[in-house]
Amino acid sequence: MTDFSSLSLADIRARRGELQRQEDVVSFVRRLAQGRIDLVHDEQRRRANGAPADSRDLAARLADVFGQQHGGGSARPPRETIVPTDDPLAAQLDELCAEFNFEDLDSLSDSSLSALDSALSLFEQSCSRDRHDLFEQIDALTAELVRRLKEGGAGAVLENR
Repeated sequence: MTDFSSLSLADIRARRGELQRQEDVVSFVRRLAQGRIDLVHDEQRRRANGAPADSRDLAARLADVFGQQHGGGSARPPRETIVPTDDPLAAQLDELCAEFNFEDLDSLSDSSLSALDSALSLFEQSCSRDRHDLFEQIDALTAELVRRLKEGGAGAVLENR
């Protein structure tokens, strides 16, 4: 929907808020997928370098893998993200990882590790597309709010037009 003329300011704000919550969940699950991709890449590097399997459990290795520099991160201000434990997107990621035995990366064959990398990358790309679409919708709603404020001034806010 790109014509918001029939919506009140309250409706626009509510719709934008819901989309922001959806985007928060998609972004959070996308970051989880990226973290798992980082772990897979770390295992692939370890094998390529001929290093022995790390005897520490996965939780102990997380700081080493995630401590590597990856760029500046998001430019948006942080918000508290609440992702329900039964969120379908998070469950989809968990199912994908379970299917490939993610919890035991050391035991995966090279081809299984590569297949896991591909599956996680496709999942992350799908999340990125969804996130982009949500941003476009949020931006359109924000633009409508700004347009109404410019046209109606503070009275538009007070009258909730």
